[in-house]
Amino acid sequence: MILSLFSVLSVKTATLAQNTKLKRYMKINQTWLRTLGILGLLGGLILFAGDMLFYFDASNANIKMNMGNASDIRILLSGITALIATWFYLLGLVPVYYALKPTKSGVRNTIIISFAGILTAYGIIHGAYVAIATTAKVAVEYQLDIEIVTALASKINQTLRLFVYPLFALLSFLFIYQVWKRKTLYPRWIILFFPLIPFLFRGILGKFLEGSIRIVIMGGYFNLILVIFFAASTIALWKADA
Repeated sequence: MILSLFSVLSVKTATLAQNTKLKRYMKINQTWLRTLGILGLLGGLILFAGDMLFYFDASNANIKMNMGNASDIRILLSGITALIATWFYLLGLVPVYYALKPTKSGVRNTIIISFAGILTAYGIIHGAYVAIATTAKVAVEYQLDIEIVTALASKINQTLRLFVYPLFALLSFLFIYQVWKRKTLYPRWIILFFPLIPFLFRGILGKFLEGSIRIVIMGGYFNLILVIFFAASTIALWKADA
């Protein structure tokens, strides 16, 4: 009888210890999900700051002229933000991958690879702006036609963007479809904050903005929509059980 009692107590103690360990593990993973989501958000803010370093000037709304007048240190720091922000962006995809756990592995991997490809392109394209900024500085310094001098760098930048659009179309279709069909851990409202939605309103919004506010909003628009997405994603998964 006593042995049976000790046996039951041992089992209960072991189960309690296991449950305590499991809860601690889940809490740690939940903390990591939140932290990585916030890093994704910070990636957007860092690259947005990089945009402003390139071409913000409260007294001028001409982006290329502003880059031509930017100091060397501003261009240098802006180039560095591309690397740091890309690292943070990619780390921010970990919670997204977690939220897609209920989906089929092929769909989940396609979404993540597409998203990662786009975020990597963000950094590369921002880095390519260094060429535009430096050639713009040459044009301003020697009083040359800024459009002609920066033409090749601008063409390279635009060409790089062409590789992003197919990935963005694929990502948007798969992500929105999976969320709408409730095949992810995301609530349906996350669709409103997915980058495609604010992207579609970019042209309309631009018509109502002028001067320095236009430079701030439209100049950093693509990073701001990612800030919004990672913020919404982090909030949606804040109490998720990892």
